[in-house]
Amino acid sequence: MSELMTSAWAPRGAWTGYAQAGRHGRLQGEAGIRLTLREGFGLATLIAGDGQEEALGAILSERYGWNLPEPGATALSGERGLVWSGPGQWLAVAESGEALRRLPEALRDVAAVTDQSDARAIVRVSGPRARAALAKGVTVDLHPRAFGPGRTAVTSIAHIGAQLWQVDAVPSYDVAVARSFAGSFWSWLTDAAAEFGYEVRAGA
Repeated sequence: MSELMTSAWAPRGAWTGYAQAGRHGRLQGEAGIRLTLREGFGLATLIAGDGQEEALGAILSERYGWNLPEPGATALSGERGLVWSGPGQWLAVAESGEALRRLPEALRDVAAVTDQSDARAIVRVSGPRARAALAKGVTVDLHPRAFGPGRTAVTSIAHIGAQLWQVDAVPSYDVAVARSFAGSFWSWLTDAAAEFGYEVRAGA
């Protein structure tokens, strides 16, 4: 009985039960899209206190080497850094929750810090047809003249609230949705990607 209880309460990834590793959709030729499941990442929302934005920026620069990005932009180095999320708000991103563990203490009295690590589901959408697939549902112009590496948008995708940021010119996009909408988003995303052929990969 105790083994059953342990199994029932085992941690589950945000995409568990929805994503299946391997090749899907159109099978001819090279897959046009890669979907990489971003499990185990650290995420935290930072909201600057009234009049504390400059102090917040100074602390983040001194302790983490991060700069506050301008509206609509990211400031990432590898897998760490900040993504603009709204006026006076940013999303801190790191390769693990542990990397962000000391943020609340470091930013006490200048910003509200809310852990989002288990609240959001992130998938990296990349490959030569990634833009074409996302354009089917994203209410943002993803043409390279309007949206390129280092840009972010808080938007909706197929009527699901989402934030996406472009990582590189491949192009690759990280897309974050509320974990409770992971299944609905995955259903839409894989339908949108099927005509191009897509490959699902686990890991970072």
